[in-house]
Amino acid sequence: MPLQSTGYEGLLEAVPDALVGVDRAGLIRFANHQTESLFGYSHDDMVGASLETLVPESLREVHAAHRSAYIKSPRTRRMGAGLELIGRRRDGTEFPVNVSLSLMDTEDGMLVIAAVRDMTRHKQTEQQNDRMDQLAAIVEYSDDAILGKTLDGVITSWNPAAETMFGYSENEIIGKSIELLSPENRAGEMTAILSRISAGQHLEHFETIRVRRDGTVFPVSLSVSPICEADGAIIGASTIARDLTGQRQAFDAARSMIEASLDSLVAISPEGKITDANQATVKVTGVSREELIGTSFSDYFTEPDEANKIYQLVFAEGMALNYPLTIRHRNGTATEVLYNASVYRDANGKVLGVFAAARDVTEQAQGQKEVAKQQAKGLERLAELEQFQRLTVGRELKMIELKKEIEYLRRLLPPSASDPDDQF
Repeated sequence: MPLQSTGYEGLLEAVPDALVGVDRAGLIRFANHQTESLFGYSHDDMVGASLETLVPESLREVHAAHRSAYIKSPRTRRMGAGLELIGRRRDGTEFPVNVSLSLMDTEDGMLVIAAVRDMTRHKQTEQQNDRMDQLAAIVEYSDDAILGKTLDGVITSWNPAAETMFGYSENEIIGKSIELLSPENRAGEMTAILSRISAGQHLEHFETIRVRRDGTVFPVSLSVSPICEADGAIIGASTIARDLTGQRQAFDAARSMIEASLDSLVAISPEGKITDANQATVKVTGVSREELIGTSFSDYFTEPDEANKIYQLVFAEGMALNYPLTIRHRNGTATEVLYNASVYRDANGKVLGVFAAARDVTEQAQGQKEVAKQQAKGLERLAELEQFQRLTVGRELKMIELKKEIEYLRRLLPPSASDPDDQF
């Protein structure tokens, strides 16, 4: 080839980038060894073939149009300021490339020399840097305290939320022991956690107590994960700490309301086991809260099968209203109740169990029974009076008939016979 005769062949082969010489028709006239390695074609396969052979099929038409436009108005493009394109290997895999262009005159005419650099690793580095930037932004602006530490418990990183939560600035805390954040009665807790992390374990949603710079203690939820080097070696731990003060206050407030209720309130698992109960339930059953939890809901009723139906009905229909049952106290006494129940769910809508409230209607039921008893007595007395009335009316009718008969007989008899006084 004329290009070979110029004496530049050895220099072109020494260039680390893939070099391709293309004529005005878009046919490859030269390809160095790096081009063969990069695209997977032999030199003979490429020379004489269209340059679009090295381009994905979906982009060939567009690439050909750009190539024609460049030949009409050629200009040099340096590496780094070159074109960001997509290459295609012989096996069909596609990869990002940066292409710089220059012109060379030969005996056969002008050739466009394209220097092609594989940008795969560069793109991967960019993506990794982007991910690191995103992670840094997440850590920086997270509402949760996020801190890093060595396996010996020395704090190495500290985000703004950690400053707010614990009261220490980053300069004050970096290099200090993580035990500074634990109250005295929990000394060694973090050491035990770091031992698990050293073994490659993760710790999620571990609830404990931490202490602020001003000495106040507060509840937190900790999630701790290993920090690894590129080779997988564990060199530290990352902790995400969430302040549970608000949740605990809300829970305590809700718990106070539950305990203040005069109605028996219970939470029931899908298996029919009691998972929580208030003091009113303890009172009506005579069983402590600790004993109630974990036992079957139906165990505390005179008719267990009917009790089973209530939570099965709730799971099927979502709720139950005014379901009558009788609770059996440990001492044998019974309490008539009406149950209202509904399912409760987690944040994702998954049904966790049934919440049931029982209202004591014993006095109401007894009152109704007493009313019914009085009504029965009233009906009985009314029946007696009606019967007496019928008897009395019957007697009066008989007296009237008797009088009429006497008068009739007197009229039939002679005066002397009908008047007894006349006989004397």
